[in-house]
Amino acid sequence: MHDQHVFIGDLTRREFREALAADTFQTAIIPTGSIEQHLEHLAMEHDIRMATHIAEQVARQLYPQVIVTLPIRAGISEHHMMHQGTITVKPGSWLSVLFDAVESLVRHGINNVLILNGHGGNEAPVYGIIRQWQLYFQAQAPAANVQFHSYWNLSRPEAEKLCKGNVPGHAQEYETAMALAVFPQNVRPDAMRDQEDREPLDAAAEQGQQLVDAAVNATRRYVEEMIAGQRREIQDHLFSDQLDPQAHRR
Repeated sequence: MHDQHVFIGDLTRREFREALAADTFQTAIIPTGSIEQHLEHLAMEHDIRMATHIAEQVARQLYPQVIVTLPIRAGISEHHMMHQGTITVKPGSWLSVLFDAVESLVRHGINNVLILNGHGGNEAPVYGIIRQWQLYFQAQAPAANVQFHSYWNLSRPEAEKLCKGNVPGHAQEYETAMALAVFPQNVRPDAMRDQEDREPLDAAAEQGQQLVDAAVNATRRYVEEMIAGQRREIQDHLFSDQLDPQAHRR
């Protein structure tokens, strides 16, 4: 394969078939996120854009062991529907699409699947069912290992040292800094200065790059452990809204 294609959609069926036959792309990352309001200053694609970026960087660092699948762009965002432009999907519908995506990969012989999440509203529905999914997939393929994590939880210790405010927050210092570092065109500085919420003003691009690097490094380590046959148990999880009940509702 040429140019280190790490997105499954960029490959032909022959390229993907031959990669599997050569025991490459045995691990897949499915980015999940949302299209929803991010205050007045951040583009509404932030959650899925950042999760996809982190997944891509990890896949490139671990090439050719890891493939990135289709990003699931819309998320569970009913709590933001008072803001026009937000797209929300009902939990049952969303979980069905996610399950089918994972099952497709497992049926093709990909044993390790990490669902890398970028939107807090997706967390509780997945953690309510993922242990059942794990049992189901392992009954179909004993080597199957399906995990779900929000990227900020994998890198939380490092992130909390770099931020004054909550991690992740919603369109606050953490997310704004990362956007300034990776896709500054998605940040509207004038709106950031004019809006009532002032915490995003603490964000800086240099800080954001450190946060992105921490997320990529922590995710890569986690994927490496999955490849090594570790991380097979579903871990206890601390939801973002347990840290900050208003984190998803600002």
